[in-house]
Amino acid sequence: MSYRSIFDGGILRTEFEKAGINTHFIHTIWKFVIENPNCEWNEIPSLPSAAYPLLRSKFKPLTSTLHSAIKSNDNGTTKLLVKLQNGSFVEAVIMRYDTRLGKYCGKPRPGGPRSTLCISSQVGCKMGCKFCATGTMGFKSNLSSGEIVEQLVHASRLSNIRNVVFMGMGEPLNNYASLVEAVRIMTGLPFQLSPKRITVSTVGIVHAINKLHSDLPGLNLAVSLHAPVQDVRCQIMPAARAFPLEKLMVSRKYLLSTLYWIR
Repeated sequence: MSYRSIFDGGILRTEFEKAGINTHFIHTIWKFVIENPNCEWNEIPSLPSAAYPLLRSKFKPLTSTLHSAIKSNDNGTTKLLVKLQNGSFVEAVIMRYDTRLGKYCGKPRPGGPRSTLCISSQVGCKMGCKFCATGTMGFKSNLSSGEIVEQLVHASRLSNIRNVVFMGMGEPLNNYASLVEAVRIMTGLPFQLSPKRITVSTVGIVHAINKLHSDLPGLNLAVSLHAPVQDVRCQIMPAARAFPLEKLMVSRKYLLSTLYWIR
């Protein structure tokens, strides 16, 4: 039997509502699982009695496992290989840096050690970008919102994650519904990441870009141009034929107030 991740928020909320269970308990469950990823459902205290059999029959605390974590020689990065329930693998990368090592206007920068998590949204990718190893795999499957969020759960056990960038495997905007739900979970309780600290990278899926402004206000967007000329872009990124620069510029004018451009 295939179980759903407890972080598949939309499905969990629907199941709770159907069973007459107050959805207020969802955040309590998530907080407990984050702190106790190997827990059993009966270990979570003070849930309604109807919640326990529902959780046991349909959900798992984590559907993925951390297969390996490889640190760089300078400990600046850690590459996580995450095994999904279906046997597929995706990668995530923790990037550590210390803001005090740089300068701003000639003065030492405030802050301290911080970690950014680079996260995957798909197994493989159908965009076929010439510079991308994932593009050589072709598209395999979309990740559910829970499988996306679980990468953050795994990484949080190794480092205090301050920022998240969707720059791992896959084109995030081709998995739009799961992306939106995952970001909403990350910015809500108990994760409480600021939308300003989450960046989505895309080759330029125009129709999805135009929806982000209302669905995820305040989110950062990085658009992979890689060339200022459309013909050259198409050679590097075949998908650029469907999303020409002219259409991207229209989206740029529409979203300029909230989104960052050009990576």
